[in-house]
Amino acid sequence: MRLTDTLPLLRPSILFLVCVLAVAVRLFATQRYESIIHEFDPYFNFRTTQYLTSHSFYDLHNWFDPMVWYPLGRVVGSTVYPGLMVTAGAAHYVITSLLGPLEIRLVCVYLAPVFAALTSLVAYATIAELHSYSAGLLAAALISVVPGYIQRSVAGSYDNEAVAIFALLFTFYSWMRAVRTGALSWGVVSALAYFYMVASWGGYVFIINLIPLYTVVMILVGRFSRRLYVAYSTFWVVGTLASMSLQNILFIPVQTADHMAALGVFVGMQGLMLVLFLQSKMSPPTFRAFLKVSGVGLVVGGLAALLLASVLPGTSGRLLSLLDPLGKHMAITKSVSEHQPMVWTNFFMDLHLLTVFMPIGAYVCFSKPSDGGIFLIMYAVTAVYFASVMVRLILVVAPVACLLSSIGITSLLDTYLAAFVAVDDKGEKRAEEQRSKGATPAPPRGLAIGVVCVVAFLLVFYVVHCTWVSQAAYSEPSIVLSTRSHAGRVNFDDFREAYYWLRMNTPEDAKIMSWWDYGYQIAAMANRTTLVDNNTWNNTHIATVGKMMASNETAAYPLLRQHDVDYILVVFGGFLWMVRISGSVDSSIKEADYMSPVSGRYAVDDSASPTMKRSLMYKMCYYRFGTQQTDPYRSAGYDRARGVEVGVKNIRLRYLEEAYTTEHWMVRIYKVIHPTALSPPPARAKARRALRAARKAAKSSIRAKAAAAGSTRVLTPGQRAELSARDAVTRRIAAHNPFLDLSPALGAAGKSRKTKARATPSRAAKRKARAAQRKARAAKATKAAKATKAAKAAKGGKGGKAVGKGGKGAAKGAKTK
Repeated sequence: MRLTDTLPLLRPSILFLVCVLAVAVRLFATQRYESIIHEFDPYFNFRTTQYLTSHSFYDLHNWFDPMVWYPLGRVVGSTVYPGLMVTAGAAHYVITSLLGPLEIRLVCVYLAPVFAALTSLVAYATIAELHSYSAGLLAAALISVVPGYIQRSVAGSYDNEAVAIFALLFTFYSWMRAVRTGALSWGVVSALAYFYMVASWGGYVFIINLIPLYTVVMILVGRFSRRLYVAYSTFWVVGTLASMSLQNILFIPVQTADHMAALGVFVGMQGLMLVLFLQSKMSPPTFRAFLKVSGVGLVVGGLAALLLASVLPGTSGRLLSLLDPLGKHMAITKSVSEHQPMVWTNFFMDLHLLTVFMPIGAYVCFSKPSDGGIFLIMYAVTAVYFASVMVRLILVVAPVACLLSSIGITSLLDTYLAAFVAVDDKGEKRAEEQRSKGATPAPPRGLAIGVVCVVAFLLVFYVVHCTWVSQAAYSEPSIVLSTRSHAGRVNFDDFREAYYWLRMNTPEDAKIMSWWDYGYQIAAMANRTTLVDNNTWNNTHIATVGKMMASNETAAYPLLRQHDVDYILVVFGGFLWMVRISGSVDSSIKEADYMSPVSGRYAVDDSASPTMKRSLMYKMCYYRFGTQQTDPYRSAGYDRARGVEVGVKNIRLRYLEEAYTTEHWMVRIYKVIHPTALSPPPARAKARRALRAARKAAKSSIRAKAAAAGSTRVLTPGQRAELSARDAVTRRIAAHNPFLDLSPALGAAGKSRKTKARATPSRAAKRKARAAQRKARAAKATKAAKATKAAKAAKGGKGGKAVGKGGKGAAKGAKTK
């Protein structure tokens, strides 16, 4: 006996309450903060929606945005999935037409919870189609609060997945209806749902590969039918033609390897139907001969298909990381936290008890195989694999986990609730008759009561867990951070504070450089031109920004001027991926140079490498930080986030100046000094000219004195020291402002040194000069002695003594002279 499927008015009431629950559990963010957009990508979607509502769809189709990816720009119309924007724009048009003016921001904020309610209805319809109405109601209730889906559908999460999960589930529902009924109309509906999915999210590749895989499996297990042929042919033809009408898709479905499986299965099914038709028209011997010939043609066609596949464009980096998670892929792909592998704790947090009941539901579908049940099993297996490779894809697992869990829980309860059938004598007789016929008897009532109570407790615990996760983990907008202290909740609104400062205090044509994570937010909230953003379509441009951040200030300044950067916005801390991404493109950036020689890891304290300490990012993060007392029990310059004291506290900037630092030092903005601002002021230029004239005069005086004395030495040690001191002053001026042309001032010292080198005699000449001086002194001494003797002989006595003294004094004076 199954759960009661009666009371037609009860099911709509339950579905209505489920929809209310799906919306209410996603409103914690708006109640705690305000109606704001979350995360990073939603800000681009919001800005694009504003453009759509203020212009037209034709303008959006041809929109070229020069304010992003400067100086390249971006053709938005051919690089965006417009489904989300068109949905929000259509909803805004309907609401304003019926109820009056409404801000487009409110439509964007509450769009995801509304589509979550619609997804719950589709989940009910899917399981009601495959199993029972009671299981459908349970599936709707489970998916309305599952954390794996809530994380991308809370109020303010204006991302593509907000509508894409609804499109994904509705595509699968209409596809299973088309396979079961074989109706052409349901095939068209599934194709149109697929078209909406293609217009909304790049995850449509999962659909266009899962459905062909399912079709091949159905053929291999012997479940091929004309219903499957009609469903797949209609789905592929209509869906492909519709998707090719999108500007960002065009001929991708028939050109890239991502879509070749669907095309190959379509061609194969046409060949299979042709073979079945010929079999019905040919005799067995003729048909066998035809199979031999067609087998040779099939081999040749397969080789041609492989050759064609070898020249087709390759798959995207994200898809390659899914198919080959251990391979070497672009650093920009690995840097995104959403692309990291899944861990078991994330599975339990996002699915909770569904991780237990999903295998039970898969077992039930496998034990009683049907076309829809086989599809759900294949959907679950492939989705779990991709989610284990990329944590973001838990979003795709959550719907099928709810669908299979509802089947498993309902089947379990149906089995054990059989013990509560009438227990009178007739009931006992019916049980004995069932046992005699080999049917499974009803379980004991005690065991049944225990199982039902455990399942009920787990379901209640599941709702409590989902509610807690929704309000504690997935309702925190990344643009406003919060924490708890002894005084209660503390909000950090530094990002919006910084963007508002940029909007109000910078020129409208200012170019802002930041890491690519914050490009969308700067463009949407500050309305300023950015160099890179979250689109990440140009890895080389992002690597150039990373190189500027990782280089020293002198090497980064020419690149900053080359890209016309006016302001630099940095978020406190964070060096790893700037180095890795820039190093993947420019070989001059080596990650090992930024590792600490002591620990071999990234460090910002005294053990940090010299390259790290000289990098522009390090200087911009910790400029003036050495004077900040962040902890009363620590010295100044203590980084509480990393638990270390910074290695360099007296950081000086030559080409940048601090423009703004937010309240909590989370975001810092620097202005790039223009070369004209680096020119010397008039007073300094005047002092430089005076110094140059003084040096010229001193040099002329020294040369004149040297020429008058007739000495071979042009500069004395004292004179050289004087010139060196003046050179030091000149060089200090040059170090403060390297754009000054001080070569004339320094030229005097250079010329003096050259003059000295030319005037300095050789060693042989010096020896001759010293010998000549000794001979001159000896001749003077001999002459003085003769003069003394002559004086003594002439005067004698005292006079001679005096004369002798005078002669000695004269000799001494001559010696001194």
